[in-house]
Amino acid sequence: MNRYPWWKYLILAVALLIGLIYTLPNFFGEAPAVQLSSGKATVKLGAEAVSQVQAALKQAGITADFVEFEGNSIKARFKDTDTQIKARDAITKAFNPDPADPHYIVALNLLSRSPQWLRALHAQPMYLGLDLRGGVHFLMQVDMKAALTQKIESLTGDIRTLLRDKDIRHSGIRREGDSVIVRFREASIRQAARVVLQDSVADLQWADGTDAGSQDVTLVGSLKPQSTRTIQEQALKQNITTLHNRINELGVAEPVIQQQGLDRVVVQLPGVQDTAKAKDIIGRTATLEVRMVDDSAEAMAAINGGAVPFGAERYQERGGMPIIVKRQVVLTGDNLTDAQPGFDENHEAAVHLTLDARGARIFRDITRENVGKRMAILLFEKGKGEVVTAPVIRGEIGGGRVQISGRMSTEEAADTALLLRAGSLAAPMEIIEERTVGPSLGAENIAQGFNSLMYGFAAIAVFMIAYYLLFGLFSTLALSVNLLLLVAVLSMLQATLTLPGIAAIALTLGMAIDSNVLINERVREELRNGSAPQSAIAAGYEHAWATILDSNVTTLIAGVSLLAFGSGPVRGFAVVHCLGILTSMFSAVFFSRGLVNLWYGRQKKLKSVSIGQVWKPQE
Repeated sequence: MNRYPWWKYLILAVALLIGLIYTLPNFFGEAPAVQLSSGKATVKLGAEAVSQVQAALKQAGITADFVEFEGNSIKARFKDTDTQIKARDAITKAFNPDPADPHYIVALNLLSRSPQWLRALHAQPMYLGLDLRGGVHFLMQVDMKAALTQKIESLTGDIRTLLRDKDIRHSGIRREGDSVIVRFREASIRQAARVVLQDSVADLQWADGTDAGSQDVTLVGSLKPQSTRTIQEQALKQNITTLHNRINELGVAEPVIQQQGLDRVVVQLPGVQDTAKAKDIIGRTATLEVRMVDDSAEAMAAINGGAVPFGAERYQERGGMPIIVKRQVVLTGDNLTDAQPGFDENHEAAVHLTLDARGARIFRDITRENVGKRMAILLFEKGKGEVVTAPVIRGEIGGGRVQISGRMSTEEAADTALLLRAGSLAAPMEIIEERTVGPSLGAENIAQGFNSLMYGFAAIAVFMIAYYLLFGLFSTLALSVNLLLLVAVLSMLQATLTLPGIAAIALTLGMAIDSNVLINERVREELRNGSAPQSAIAAGYEHAWATILDSNVTTLIAGVSLLAFGSGPVRGFAVVHCLGILTSMFSAVFFSRGLVNLWYGRQKKLKSVSIGQVWKPQE
């Protein structure tokens, strides 16, 4: 009746082992470390650089706990802060020989002190949020009106080019607010234009009108509601992607960059205390330029160390080779509307660019006149430019669609597309809120949160053991397992722990013990009604399960609602809350009954159970 089969105990043992392994890293603390990452979007950092870092440290006589490549950066951990500072200087000297033009970011960081065998199992501690670790917080407002205006300006140029190509005469095109007004002399011409524009300019809806200052008829194009939403969503998404690229330069391990509402972005940088540097990185601009490569004899001589010819400049290609390009700018990033990775006609990786009407016209003319020559695409960041790619022009390219291909992998094509697409902000942003959280305040928050959990757990344990005796001890052990599993799951998911998350853990403890109270009281009720102890235990768990399930499901619905509709700290609370409900149902029912079965299940002639005073009604 009250015996578990061996496989259930095996499940419990495996759950405990996994919980212990993935909870352990949170107790080792953090050690000083140095993080090496790419300082420019065009500079790639791969796993092969690990040996270079190790060689630089060995040459400086520095011993690291380990050096590893993780994500897009290399991290080296050290025993103390003095060694960390020396290592930073050694790595900086090795990777950035020219301080005026740094290609890599060497940042101080903190890594877990977990032993190597835990790291081999991918057991990592939870990340600490801004309120626990300290750092800077920005709330940024995106200028959606500017994004819509930019789109309307682009569509105005597209319409002008489209009507000219179709040989449809108009009397003028102008933008008024979020609308485009096209004037015509005759209604028949307007109708012909309407057919063309409705098919080719899908973002606008057209309506007939008249021009008040003349006898001309007009077509008024305004953005469709769905197109307006799409433009705003794309602008916000591109700005968030751009911010991610820029913040990588700060060496922040776990930045939080997320949408808040329809037009705001929250940026949290844990561990960063230099607000001025953070604002400089976030606010910097990146511009794209297209120029022709100088292939004259003087340019070839300049590549080999000669003087750069007049009207040209020397830059570096992605592979590190010098290249001479002309000063005259053919196109800028303002003419680029989209960049997506794909494949060319030979099924090789390529990048497909989309230009606006003005850019398409210029690109068509320049490619027609320079077949067989090379065209360089440059990205400028902080006043310094680098050549992303320099393809050969095979023929005239019209229609505003450009393809970049040649000796690049699928991953490189995706990176290049992201670089070109997110090189600059899609819409201006303004910092409307700024806060700095000091590391001492974060340490105080951790201590207070830990103390609140510890004192709360101790109070619950004392009450349960005093009131329910041995069953209270089983409930306390089940509560401990619940806390262990919850921390393990959060660590496995690499969740970011914040103060609201600590509050959710405290709430989970209260809800988890409530399930055990229901079970214990149900067992008491069965004993009060005269049931045998073994029958009372079985009936108590079975009958209490329905009530526990109902109460937890309704609470889980509330948690999922917070997760779906909340943002920021609310979502952090909801994640811990929902996971805590799931782990509490496992520990309160499955694990606690396993303990009871292990203690009482093999006693065939059980006369009593240690569950405290069973009050019986007076006869």
